[in-house]
Amino acid sequence: MTFSTGARIIGLALFVLAPLPAPGQAPPAGAVMLTPAELKWQPLPAPAGAKFSDLVGGRTQPGFYVERVQFPAQFTHYPHSHPEARTYTVISGTLYVGFGDKFEQAKLKALPPGSFWTEPANVNHFLMTKDKPVIFQITGTGPSGTTFVDPAHDPRKK
Repeated sequence: MTFSTGARIIGLALFVLAPLPAPGQAPPAGAVMLTPAELKWQPLPAPAGAKFSDLVGGRTQPGFYVERVQFPAQFTHYPHSHPEARTYTVISGTLYVGFGDKFEQAKLKALPPGSFWTEPANVNHFLMTKDKPVIFQITGTGPSGTTFVDPAHDPRKK
């Protein structure tokens, strides 16, 4: 079966005039685009008000992940480590971070919005917030976990 020149022109016209994707439509497969309002926050085991939102993958799954974490004001996260190397970026608030087996305020460094730091795998660290809540972003390769230097500080066991 052959198509006449007229049929080909009509077909081409329909193709050219077909609606193009409107701006703001879903990104292509494999892409992620989220506004802050679109984040799906889930509670962390402790403290009250601590939350996380998986952006790409998830820390409990194998492979690359990106997540956002919110810690409330006046929060202390006692010395602990993770089995994978991680990178962090502070989005809002000021986070105070230190390294070692014992929580020591003298070792804390204030990291305001825009700050970045890395944590090698299995290196003990601690952090705290002061008067304001903090949001930061973590990237790593899962599956991940958290091991507290002192198991009594593990909020999952309370």
